[in-house]
Amino acid sequence: MTVFIARRLLLLPLVGIGVTLLIFSLLQLLSPQQRAALYVTDPRQLQAIDSIIREHGLDRPVYIQYVQWLGRVLQGDLGWSETAKMPVARAITTFFPATLELTLYTFLPILALGIWLGTKSAVHRDQIVDHFSRLFAIGGQSFPTFVWGLLLLMIFYGAWRLFPPGRLSLEANLVVLDPAQFRTYTHLVTVDALLNGKLWIFLDALRHLALPVITLSLVQTATLVRVTRSSMLETLRQDYVRTARAKGLEEPRVINKHARKNALIPVITLSALLFVGLLNGVVITETIYNYPGIGRWGANAAIQLDAPAVAGFALFSALLLVLGNLAADILYAWIDPRIRLG
Repeated sequence: MTVFIARRLLLLPLVGIGVTLLIFSLLQLLSPQQRAALYVTDPRQLQAIDSIIREHGLDRPVYIQYVQWLGRVLQGDLGWSETAKMPVARAITTFFPATLELTLYTFLPILALGIWLGTKSAVHRDQIVDHFSRLFAIGGQSFPTFVWGLLLLMIFYGAWRLFPPGRLSLEANLVVLDPAQFRTYTHLVTVDALLNGKLWIFLDALRHLALPVITLSLVQTATLVRVTRSSMLETLRQDYVRTARAKGLEEPRVINKHARKNALIPVITLSALLFVGLLNGVVITETIYNYPGIGRWGANAAIQLDAPAVAGFALFSALLLVLGNLAADILYAWIDPRIRLG
């Protein structure tokens, strides 16, 4: 297992170079004046774009520009974001905790419900639970995310005033922003509220998380249920499952020990991509609910042609995707020894 992980880790630098080459190539489509914004770390420098072009050799051969740009990226210097009015690296660390908090509250219920319901559906094929899961999956995927988001927002906030948009109410936000009343430990509001002993802020944050979590869960759980069901049905037809049943093993043991574990490989692939997708910021959901995460910031940056922010967002997303795939590969090897020995 250690050798397998080491081989995967050795591939990471090559993947990283490939990703940075791709992003840098896209940046070459911009003019030197637009690319100069990548080297701005203070808004006052925007008045001296021509000197920045000369200083950083933006009119020099492309390979020299790439080496210089990569060196700054490795030092965490991603330029200045006009959208966020702060350096891109700081913008990412500012907006990411909100998205991480939303991801954590969304991903675990999706994973637990998706695998459980998909397994039950396959084991009890063409029975009531199977019909229910298929109806749930079709219903969840029938509408786009923004339709579910607007529908829930109209019902639960517009009509009933139960779950407001945003991350916190005005009253709670004033307390959180006051260092004398609220100490920040993790930048996750619900966790910090508990650590500060302020239960009302914790409940306020949960009220604001409710609708984004439900919206994402409706769509993503439906996908996971369908994949788990299909994989389980395929696994239940395998000879080793029939052999286990013929040996007289109890059905729960056949399902949980022999069938489900082998059916999880495609589920792991989807779950890893789902988790990375949530961490990258669910643009539509965060925009609909005015949730201050990295996805809403990335969308605003793209609308305003904020090139440094978009490039920084792309690099951050690529990094998360590479790490997500690495985690999925390790889980593959842990579940199926044939993969690490192959």
